[in-house]
Amino acid sequence: MEYREIVAVTGLGGLYQLLTTKSDGAIVRNVADKTTKFISARQHNVTPLESIEVYTTGDNVRLHTVFEKMLEHETSIPLADSKTADSGIIKSYFKSIFPEFDEERVYVSDMKKMLKWYEVLKANDLLHFEAQNKEDAEANAEESGEAAVETPAVEAESVTSIEAPEEKPAKKAKAAKEAEVAETAVAEEEKPKKAAAKKKKAEAPEAEAGETAEEKPAKKTAKKKKTEE
Repeated sequence: MEYREIVAVTGLGGLYQLLTTKSDGAIVRNVADKTTKFISARQHNVTPLESIEVYTTGDNVRLHTVFEKMLEHETSIPLADSKTADSGIIKSYFKSIFPEFDEERVYVSDMKKMLKWYEVLKANDLLHFEAQNKEDAEANAEESGEAAVETPAVEAESVTSIEAPEEKPAKKAKAAKEAEVAETAVAEEEKPKKAAAKKKKAEAPEAEAGETAEEKPAKKTAKKKKTEE
């Protein structure tokens, strides 16, 4: 039996080991008295302890982190009694072992439940969280790696946005001026060409008309000569 197999079941007190799941429910074993039973999915919800998070004034922490703090301080800070201790004592206890607790969102009833669960887990030697701590370390390393990769991109983008307004107008004005000069030069260069082409086109019909006038008498003379013969 391992910590990752332990679940809480709504409507039932204590903790359970999840043995098997079915389409209509699950079979669980009570961690304290070792009795096995079937629980219906219509009546109960099953929540693995390793998926539960606790509110803090910063980022949420997983439940096993709180259990580790309780175990760490057990010799110096006596465990509060979940059955007899009043609300003030229970709040003071959790504030002592975990100052980051969010008192507005973590209720006394939740604290009492954590105390009961801790006692059950300790009695069954289930306060071992190596696998959970490894997962947390890998997740933190992955987040740190992503942040390190993204930071230069953000800085580069900021630099670009600052420099762009200074360079863009100067480049635009220079490009517009060069385009205007080039357009004027092309227009001046093409003027003589257009005039010559226009003159040539105007002379072409006159030349054709002259050639036709010269050819017609020749053809007429040739016809007359043939008739006289």
